[in-house]
Amino acid sequence: MELYRSRRSAAFFDLDRTLIAGSSAFTFGVAAWRHDLVPTGQFARDALGAVAFRLSGSTDGTTEKVRERMLRAVAGTRQADLVALNADIIPKLVDRVRTEARTLLDLHRRAGRDTFIVSASPIELVEPLATGLGMTGGIGTVAEVADGVYTGELVGPFCYGEGKVDAIRELAEWEGYDLALCYAYSDSASDLPMLDCVGHPVAVNPDGPLARVASERGWPVVVFSRRTKQLIRRTTAGAGAVALTGAAFAAGVKLGARRLSPLAGLRGRR
Repeated sequence: MELYRSRRSAAFFDLDRTLIAGSSAFTFGVAAWRHDLVPTGQFARDALGAVAFRLSGSTDGTTEKVRERMLRAVAGTRQADLVALNADIIPKLVDRVRTEARTLLDLHRRAGRDTFIVSASPIELVEPLATGLGMTGGIGTVAEVADGVYTGELVGPFCYGEGKVDAIRELAEWEGYDLALCYAYSDSASDLPMLDCVGHPVAVNPDGPLARVASERGWPVVVFSRRTKQLIRRTTAGAGAVALTGAAFAAGVKLGARRLSPLAGLRGRR
């Protein structure tokens, strides 16, 4: 039994600019505004923030502000009201999942791997989206709820940076995943801790800092076309075939020598 558990693996996907183009928070903000859950001024600020994120990606310097803004936005709101927005939000986000990302999800499922979204977005959004995509589960930021109303505080870590690693460690321990056999996908250098904690990190449409790290470490880099439904392949230095099941990676990604990280981890399913 221990041998079986130690060989289990999973694939972990960042959400914004990885599985989908752009920001899920913007879609969430539009729905909240239309249902009078956020004022127009706040929605305008959030919209500008989503555009900036899409153009330049997230940075550690803005993380604290983003977290506080998220918590202030939901404080005093009934959880049931936000969950009800999913009827409008989830179909839109499912439609925006890139064709190439769906292909990767299918490849991992066929290889027998569990698949998870790991995102700073609210768990109330991430879990239903993962279900809608046929994934194993979703891991997101959990806001505290008292008597059905958000308090403006967090339960556990903000699911960003090292917070994603904490979540992955917990889940891996619970499910028996061998992280040296697991995959992680992200577009941003802010997710270097998550990429470092698995044996198979993959950069997807990477920002400049992540592209440099991927090149230095020989990680595979995949570029999903923004204008067509083709996968554009780009090879990093020292190319060799990436394996999903011990054979060539069916998506045609190539990579250099791999570096396994001593980090491990993810949080239990809800």
